Amino acid sequence: MDIIDKLLHSIPIPELARVEQKFDRPVVADIEKDFSSKLHHSGVLKEISKGWQVAITVGSRSISNGPLIVKLLVKELKKRGADPFIIPAMGSHGGASALGQRNMLESMGFTESYVQAPIRSSMEVVQLGKTSKSLPVYIDRYAHKADAIIIFNRIKPHVSFRGNFESGLLKMIAIGLGKQKGAEACHELGFEPMEQNIIDIARISLNRSRISFAVGLIENGYHETCSIEILKKEEIEQKEPALQQRAKDLLPRIFFKELDILIIDEIGKDISGTGFDTNVVGYFHTPCAYAIGSPDIARIAVLDLTEASHGNANGLGILDFTTRRLFNKLRFDQTYPNALTSTVPLSAKIPMVLKNDRLAIQAAIKTCNIADKKEVRMVRIKNTIKVDQIEVSGNLLEEVRNHEKQRILSDPCPLDFDEHGNLF
Repeated sequence: MDIIDKLLHSIPIPELARVEQKFDRPVVADIEKDFSSKLHHSGVLKEISKGWQVAITVGSRSISNGPLIVKLLVKELKKRGADPFIIPAMGSHGGASALGQRNMLESMGFTESYVQAPIRSSMEVVQLGKTSKSLPVYIDRYAHKADAIIIFNRIKPHVSFRGNFESGLLKMIAIGLGKQKGAEACHELGFEPMEQNIIDIARISLNRSRISFAVGLIENGYHETCSIEILKKEEIEQKEPALQQRAKDLLPRIFFKELDILIIDEIGKDISGTGFDTNVVGYFHTPCAYAIGSPDIARIAVLDLTEASHGNANGLGILDFTTRRLFNKLRFDQTYPNALTSTVPLSAKIPMVLKNDRLAIQAAIKTCNIADKKEVRMVRIKNTIKVDQIEVSGNLLEEVRNHEKQRILSDPCPLDFDEHGNLF
């Protein structure tokens, strides 16, 4: 037993009970029917002509029904005689490389064979102009050559700042479609002017590129599609703020005011730009974001990195403890481009690394500054897009019983570790 094992081996880990959390659950029952109806009713397809090359933007997040909706859109465009293709619109993600961004799309289900359209991935851009603050405006070179561009993205609260325009359609235009150079330009002055920079850059891109219309999705707290919006080019800026507010209202939450410990099984770029949704846990890496009903948490430990993240552990530095398993998956060439582009080095720092899950959890408990470690208030989640079922320590169950949106599913039981100290 080494010195770290000796310091931590006696730290008690509480038994955990499974708890269901209930969120408002508006949902699109028939994705294909709803999308097709809205697409045709909007009249946007009338702007697409036979023989046109049409670029469809796809970002780096795992969006519920995203591949299906893009596939349906491709099908409709082909009916018009158009030639659609997919472009990765994800700023500096995927290691800021064409191959890395293509790999991210494929790992999330946006494969050429499934969506029935080619992926054209490049980091080359064309400059469209400059904003009044002299910020350059860039656009992906394939998108620039296309006869029409369709913006596809989910609308949700951003992890780093607040405003009427956060993660969504304008941000996809300004940052995603601008590739690494566009992301870099928009982030150059930090997050305080971020919303205005997004607006200014997107307006120029909307006026000087061939953006035709947008498909915006909103998800409920269960990571399900609850709204599909088809917006004409001139409607995007006008209507996105209301959609952003709805997304905030539907944000999943952890229904406790204070916790000593949060255990997150996994983080990854497919889950959030920072690997985990900072809004859900209330840990932020910039002063421009604030909690939206999230708990006050003393320590957070993360145990693993998703395969779809391809070694990008951006966001790890915001947390307190991790495992050697996750650390061994971390790739600097995938992680650092995000931090360098966004100018937030905290996101790419390395927290205390423990050799297994047990020690990472025990380290978090040891350092949470409570006198009786047996009374630690602890919650475990899989990731920040799956919090409808969580595990909680026994001393939280009375609060669960008194909460209208929580229900106990099991009695508390010990965590099950394998011979290497990792959770099954």
